[in-house]
Amino acid sequence: MPDPALTERVERIEAHLAIQQLAIRYAMAVDARDLDAWTGCFRPDVDMGRHGTGRDALRRYIDPMVRRFYRSVHQICGHRIELAATDAGADTATGAVYCRAEHEVGDDWIVMAICYFDEYARVDGEWFFSRRRERHWYAADMTRTPQAQGFAGWAGSAKPALPAEFPSWASFWDNDTSAATLTAVPATLTTAPAAPARGASR
Repeated sequence: MPDPALTERVERIEAHLAIQQLAIRYAMAVDARDLDAWTGCFRPDVDMGRHGTGRDALRRYIDPMVRRFYRSVHQICGHRIELAATDAGADTATGAVYCRAEHEVGDDWIVMAICYFDEYARVDGEWFFSRRRERHWYAADMTRTPQAQGFAGWAGSAKPALPAEFPSWASFWDNDTSAATLTAVPATLTTAPAAPARGASR
């Protein structure tokens, strides 16, 4: 007789491993400019909002974005995964992925510290992204500190949402006057541009 508890644990481990591979496949596809592999990381019916539905719409959206830089290196630094339910049959999950990304933009070499906030779905037995939201701490040329560039040294990049967007951040620093001695640019919440695609980020 199969052990149901063991079967459940194995299926959960398999789900975690498959989802971890998504982040790695995504990063390598961006750096190789393999848009077929990149769009293949997303569920076939990915919701692109006003841009449409499906991988063709996703490809049309991302193609001009990845032409803003030449060489790139996306390094995955850590991955938290939470399956939607305690049972092994869960078909959705959420996660957060830390990433250090480097981009060649003309004479600049832009480094970004990123956290992707993800939603995953299992479709016909395979795990895909349903949505990726990119939030970053800074974008800065590697020859200068992030502070020297106001944490936003890449023209066209959004104002960094992190760390202020972490729910615990503001309450931790409330009424702590030492923060003013540690930074000249306090992190504040900002209204990020609405993501037109439920799946698209660099």
